Amino acid sequence: MPIDDIERDGSFDLDKPSIAHGSHVERSFNIARSVTIQEDPQTHARPSDRERDLRRFNSISMAGPARVDSASRVIGEFRTLSIQVSESHQRPITQTIRKKDAVKDLAELDWHLLSSEEVLQRLSVNPKSGLDDEQVKRKLSQFGSNTVTPPKNNLFLKWIGYVLGGFGTLLLIASILCFIAWKPLGFPNPQASNLALAVVLLIVIVLQTCFNAWQDFSTNRVMASISNLLPSDVLVLRNGRQLSLPAKDLVPGDIVTISLGNKLPADLRFIDVSSDFKVDRSVLTGESEAIRGTVENTDDNVLETKNMGLQGTLCVSGSGQGVVVQTGDSTIFGRIAKLSSTGAPTLTTLQREILRFVIIIVSFALSLSLLVIILWAAWLNRSHKGFINVPTLIIDVVSVCVAFIPEGLPACVTISLAVIAHTLAKNKVLCKSLMTVETLGSVNVLCSDKTGTLTKNTMSVVNVAVLDETFDTVQARDRIVSGADEGELIGQIAAVAGICNAAKFDEGSMEQPIGLRTVHGDATDSAILRFAETIRPVSESNAEWDEVYKVNFNSKTKYMLKLLRLTSSSSAARCAPIGPSEEFGPDDLMLMCKGAPDVLLKRCAYINDPSTGSPRPLTEALCVRLTTVQESWAAKGQRVLLLAKRSVSRSSLSKELPFDHPDFATVVDQDLNQNLTVVGLVGLVDPPRDDIPATVRTMRGAGIRFFMVTGDFALTAVAIAQQCGIITSPSSKLHHLSDLIRDTDDDSVTKYNIEAINPTRQSLVLTGSDLMEMSDSQWHQACQYVEIVFARTTPEQKLRIVKEFQKRECIVGMTGDGVNDAPSLKAANVGIAMGGGSEVAMEAADLVLLDSFSSIVVAVEYGRLVFDNLRKTVVYLLPAGSFSELLPILFNVILGLPQILSSLQMIIICIITDVLPAISLCFEKPESGLLTRPPRDVKRDKLVDWKLLLHAYGFMGLLESLCAMSMAFWDLDRRGFKFKDLVLAYGGLPPQYDPAEYDEAVSKAQSIYFFTLVIMQFGNLLSTRTRRLSIFQSNPFSLKDKETGNWRILPAMLASLAFLFFFSYVPFFQKTFLTRGVEVKHVFIPLGFALGILVLDETRKYLVRRYPKGLLAKIAW
Repeated sequence: MPIDDIERDGSFDLDKPSIAHGSHVERSFNIARSVTIQEDPQTHARPSDRERDLRRFNSISMAGPARVDSASRVIGEFRTLSIQVSESHQRPITQTIRKKDAVKDLAELDWHLLSSEEVLQRLSVNPKSGLDDEQVKRKLSQFGSNTVTPPKNNLFLKWIGYVLGGFGTLLLIASILCFIAWKPLGFPNPQASNLALAVVLLIVIVLQTCFNAWQDFSTNRVMASISNLLPSDVLVLRNGRQLSLPAKDLVPGDIVTISLGNKLPADLRFIDVSSDFKVDRSVLTGESEAIRGTVENTDDNVLETKNMGLQGTLCVSGSGQGVVVQTGDSTIFGRIAKLSSTGAPTLTTLQREILRFVIIIVSFALSLSLLVIILWAAWLNRSHKGFINVPTLIIDVVSVCVAFIPEGLPACVTISLAVIAHTLAKNKVLCKSLMTVETLGSVNVLCSDKTGTLTKNTMSVVNVAVLDETFDTVQARDRIVSGADEGELIGQIAAVAGICNAAKFDEGSMEQPIGLRTVHGDATDSAILRFAETIRPVSESNAEWDEVYKVNFNSKTKYMLKLLRLTSSSSAARCAPIGPSEEFGPDDLMLMCKGAPDVLLKRCAYINDPSTGSPRPLTEALCVRLTTVQESWAAKGQRVLLLAKRSVSRSSLSKELPFDHPDFATVVDQDLNQNLTVVGLVGLVDPPRDDIPATVRTMRGAGIRFFMVTGDFALTAVAIAQQCGIITSPSSKLHHLSDLIRDTDDDSVTKYNIEAINPTRQSLVLTGSDLMEMSDSQWHQACQYVEIVFARTTPEQKLRIVKEFQKRECIVGMTGDGVNDAPSLKAANVGIAMGGGSEVAMEAADLVLLDSFSSIVVAVEYGRLVFDNLRKTVVYLLPAGSFSELLPILFNVILGLPQILSSLQMIIICIITDVLPAISLCFEKPESGLLTRPPRDVKRDKLVDWKLLLHAYGFMGLLESLCAMSMAFWDLDRRGFKFKDLVLAYGGLPPQYDPAEYDEAVSKAQSIYFFTLVIMQFGNLLSTRTRRLSIFQSNPFSLKDKETGNWRILPAMLASLAFLFFFSYVPFFQKTFLTRGVEVKHVFIPLGFALGILVLDETRKYLVRRYPKGLLAKIAW
């Protein structure tokens, strides 16, 4: 059969029309990867994956389309399809056409039923060399790139969301009511002002719709730009070489290497797996327990068999190889995604809080509107008939709604979030939800992993030891070169280091110096591999041995193990690490092990003796000599690993139990991995990142306790913690488990106090074994310490650490980059992964730091800033846009006064003159002292609380209303319309008043109120932009000081003033909106009022700063 035919037959339905992917806009990040990736642990995630992840931000705007949480739908669809595929083998399918086709297609797949050789033959791929360039080119043109086609957006529903979102629905109803008040209720004399109000409201809706659409577009663009910062590659075998390629370039037939922490980039058929290879399928199945991968088929159902790796699932243990059988739309994930493309809308926590505030405001508005209607029906229409007719009543109701609702708030919220997103993007911080950043601003406990997070993750071997004889790497190499390596002890260390290693050199970089070569593997294995290569080429060592069994390193066992036999070509030779005095037959096996000394030393019975060059029994005295070296290196911050070996006679193993049998793992653990010979120790250094000490100081200054949680040896962890500033106490003053009373009353324990100068509980060091023994009382005591190092912890213990602090009402942030960090990252209030970490960690995290760890300072700062700026916006909008507009309506209805501010002028204030200054507040820089304040208490410190409302209404709003109303009625009084004649008049003017002159005087008074209110808001703006600092400490007009200046303030004020004059002096608006120009004094007197507000608030701030525990400080917003 021709190759093309073989490939075509092997493709099944890979070349069918694209199946749209429907989950890329979802909120839940663990299902949002449409084209997932497998990558080397040192690489980042691929841009298109992150872009799909980030598109869950489809609209941060309150008026944008709701996001969909389809995690449960994907899992449900997978389970449903799995059952139906199983049933389809037994009886015909009776489903809807759409799902029937999907079930039929899945039921016809037989990749899992074929042997590995048949799969490779069908795909025309050589397992030793992979595909060649010509095959790749042909397959790429046939199947396309490994990307999932995004779904078509429902533009109609999206635009409905833009129009009706936020306050849009209420505004639309108000506009319709104004049209009705104009005609037919306005007959026989319809008021043009009612029509104008209706049209203006429609214009407001159009502007809001356009703004929401623009904001949706710009937000997606910002998020997409972040995604480009996350490159990701896949380790693929092509042309006989291991290459690192973008996952989108995969084609069916590519042979992919899967390592711990990788995400599977396509649907794979496993052709080689380690004994401990496991895959987490929870993204599809919802089951948290990982399943063991196999080469052989275990189920007729392609969705249930264990020899298939499905796109998007995660390798959480071991390693393996798989051949790509389906890519892009044809993957199982791609098929299911189309079936789960819809779901119930959800809101982020921040949106819920804002929505709660909006609902409260709307409820008050509707309640007051209902009160006005009741007063009119029960009193005014009877006692003062004609004062307010039905059309006027409708306009009054609309005016109440317009007055009470801060229409500019949605725009300010979206702008504020977009500004934060843009700033974080510039600082290379990827946030899966902007609410995540706001939560990070509330974190008061930050637990950090060590390796790769606090350290540079650029390890290197600096010391080796045989028993207690130590060498640096140069001395070790010189010993080999000079022939002084008696018993080939250094050669044995190099052999175990190079062979029992999960890292590999990139074939394309082998011509370069060892230090410059590209290595695929984690930092520890990479460093040991480079060291081994300096002693003897690792390729030569590997060529002498064939691997028959392997256990990869994991955080539970803390060691890596390989069982090997000599190759046929080297069976007669004595290959390292076989010692000169060892008896080793051609059929015997060699077990090599590398891992934590405290774990492996318990399994050792012999040790290489440098004085004789031969092994000798490991006595207690020799053990002390060895551990002394280990502790000495660990105290200097070195990571210490022990290398061991054991010769295994083939005759001691049952030939009836093959190496790939599941029970063989038990034999290895209980029988073979015992009585080992210590080959030597290696010491590695991974220096702290240069910016870590400053970062730790900043976090501490922000009231955040900074802890280290690591799997490393305690002495190593403490040494690194002291270098980073996490531990400030000398080693002699460190507390341990013995310092924690086992049984004591929690009430008697002094609780952590952020303001304590000399805390009684300063520095604590606990190990994983300590955590297993601790009582609840001891946990309660431990949680009160300022500085803690948790060493030798397992993933389960890291998770418990998070839970224990959360139990004590702490907001916990957890940082990490490894697979073992994933459970605690998910459980923490904010999970923070490093961009160079594993896919599993980035999948579990809420926040990814793409560059430097110090960018967490920016994230914390802007997490606090976004909350502060939103509060400032609300404080600015409420006095004029709500309180001062509401009083004229209530005074009109209850006291019978003329409505001293027209409904159209209210609209202009809310959506024009107030909005630009409010938006300028969204660009405020972090206020000095923002990172010296204690973290926000999420239970007590709300976006809007009584302190804020007291300031907005009782201070700013009351001052602005009194001043504006005094100016307006003073002008009426000057024109002969006395206040005593207007109050309680209810439209019944004295006979000496001319109605036409009165109407004109009211129009002028309304404009004076309008001018006074808008100009006084300038004082409110300059006061509100800082909560504590004086304007002289934070000058908004400074162009030189970028830390405090906000150049947008002045243009916003000028634009607001321009709109004020525009609507008051243009004849068209004077005729339609009944606005009027004002005398010069009515411009400058309000400026004096604005200055007075600024001075009063400056006085308030001074007293707050001067007396931080005084009454004003306690009620300050």
